[in-house]
Amino acid sequence: MSPTRESSTTVVTQSNKQDLERAKLLHGSTWDEAHHEDSFLSKLKNKDRNFQPELVEEYMKHWKKDEPTEETEQDRDERTHSYKAVTNGFYNLATDFYEYAWGTSFHFCRFHFREPFEQAVARHEHYLAARGGFKSSDRILDIGCGVGGPARAIAHFTGAHITGLNNNDYQIQRARRYATMHGLDHQQEFVKGDFMNMPFDDNSFDACYAIEATVHAATLEGVYGEAFRVLKPGGTFACYEWVMTDKFDPSNPEHQRVVRGIELGNGIVAMRTRQECLQALNTVGFDVQHSQDLVETSNDAIPWYYPIAGDVRQANTMWDYVTVVRTTTPGRKVTTALVSVLEKLGLAAPGSTKVSQILQTAADSLVEAARMDIFTPMFFFVAKKPAA
Repeated sequence: MSPTRESSTTVVTQSNKQDLERAKLLHGSTWDEAHHEDSFLSKLKNKDRNFQPELVEEYMKHWKKDEPTEETEQDRDERTHSYKAVTNGFYNLATDFYEYAWGTSFHFCRFHFREPFEQAVARHEHYLAARGGFKSSDRILDIGCGVGGPARAIAHFTGAHITGLNNNDYQIQRARRYATMHGLDHQQEFVKGDFMNMPFDDNSFDACYAIEATVHAATLEGVYGEAFRVLKPGGTFACYEWVMTDKFDPSNPEHQRVVRGIELGNGIVAMRTRQECLQALNTVGFDVQHSQDLVETSNDAIPWYYPIAGDVRQANTMWDYVTVVRTTTPGRKVTTALVSVLEKLGLAAPGSTKVSQILQTAADSLVEAARMDIFTPMFFFVAKKPAA
């Protein structure tokens, strides 16, 4: 291990301790094993009433100006430099809302006619594993694993051993509990770490993947370069990346406004384009085997964003209806109004309403960008590290 990486590891370790203390303080009794199945409302109530407002304020400070056109290059550079704080703060605040409204796989997917929501999500994960050629004998890295939903699906589907890497302690804690609940604790492990400086040796994994996670990186070259380093020669990297499409015009004020909403509402320091994604892969040494925007090439009758757009006609099961009702624009407004009432009554910690509003901004901006055809959450690629 080089001196540079060794010194970075020491700094990260000290930072990890602070992150853990802050996460435990925020989530209170929800952190404990016995409260794993607490309701969404109970989780809101259990948040620390002094610390959550501080975290919300910290998060919003990363977007100093009200309009994207008012931001300076220095503002954007400062936010990029703080990518870990931006992402970690966002998921500390948003994870419980995500699980309540969406489930444990924090990503979008394609939908077939009469296909239930959960089945479509699983198919999307299985597709990545199949195209990545994952085998039961593989050691696979999940880069930015969330609470482990995709890792569990891919572990069941392939039989491979999955290591989940995540910089958020609360999500790691939940992922470990879910692995035990699903009988996968022998087949999975979850590691705290920064994917721009992964805590793994060179040539450690047979394959790796990321599902809508590497968009949070300070630079794509940074996270892709680390994926390249930890892969064995000949190893595969499969990914669903959030990118702006070729129709995105950075000089268009309306496009700027929508992108700003996507970034603020999802804890992203800067959105990138499809071309920037491919260039980053080539720069760090990957051989891109396959790439395509699954939104652009699929011609699906049911759009990927139907649950957050609120088209209940596409729902097929009771859980589908519950998901869509929660994530529609009216449903999100009802949730925010309910949270506001609970906050005023002292039944939800202060700051909960603001978190709900931030997530409303996210959903509205994503739907708007999708309808403008300037954004996709599923630019899919399979890349290989050249064999030695």
